[in-house]
Amino acid sequence: MLALLFPGQGSQEVGMGRDVFEGSQAARDIFARADNALGFEISRYCFEGPDDELRRTEIQQPALLTTSIALLGALGESGPVEPAFVAGHSLGEYSALVASGAMAFEDAVRVVHARGRYMQEAVAEGIGAMAAILGSAAEEIDRVCEAVANETGQVVSPANYNSPQQTVIAGESAAVAAACEEALQKGAKKVVELPVSAPFHCALMAPAAEKLRTEIDQMTFQTSFTPVVTNVEAVPNREATRIPGLLETQVTAPVRFTEMVTCLKAEGVTHFLEVGAGRVLSGLLARIERRSKRENLSAASDLENARKFVDDA
Repeated sequence: MLALLFPGQGSQEVGMGRDVFEGSQAARDIFARADNALGFEISRYCFEGPDDELRRTEIQQPALLTTSIALLGALGESGPVEPAFVAGHSLGEYSALVASGAMAFEDAVRVVHARGRYMQEAVAEGIGAMAAILGSAAEEIDRVCEAVANETGQVVSPANYNSPQQTVIAGESAAVAAACEEALQKGAKKVVELPVSAPFHCALMAPAAEKLRTEIDQMTFQTSFTPVVTNVEAVPNREATRIPGLLETQVTAPVRFTEMVTCLKAEGVTHFLEVGAGRVLSGLLARIERRSKRENLSAASDLENARKFVDDA
């Protein structure tokens, strides 16, 4: 049984998608549709950068989504791709919704462009921070964040449950720093401050969630689609009417990636194919389910192996 996984922010690199664009008509069509939907050449940012522009949240989000769907389109040229489930990490949930058939590609690329802008605008630069805490159980990080938030009166909370031993936290800069120090004192092996432009997936993103809901409420979702294991609940969603609320909540709620993978395994998934730039999710997957069968499709050179992997599932 096959599941497709789609990466989120941080997986981007200048040049992503260029080779599949050059070799696949389906991929070229996707990039052209994205450029037309947005009214500017997101393809140019993907292929040429510059890196500091590609890292901008409002550019990075549609660029990553477009690259993922272009790669999936190229894979589809060699035969059907029929996953039992799809899932994505943060932004990747929008790629998953497109792949599932629930959301039109043009709607998705436009809404994540707006999502990136709203998330960037929600918190002034320097106010918030994010950090990865390594070597400590998620439950311990939950307790640390709660204690620091109560003590300081500031926002700090888990943002991404990436693996059993890696949790990313987000919030106000001083509270994030205090939580990192407390986690180290309680046995965490390492903390890494993340070079992000805003503190994603925490309560500080509430203004962005509110603006995003206005955009999403104008969209139409298909009622029949491949189940999407969501970030918010880490269980399959099969109801189109629930998608807007889940996407709104996702902006301020943690990404439960560890639970998502556990859910997919419990549902009977045997093969995980990551579709998109980089190999971040494949690396996390190896830490969650070491014996899982996994493959990565991030470039044209991966298409042959990805085809064999899909056919084997």
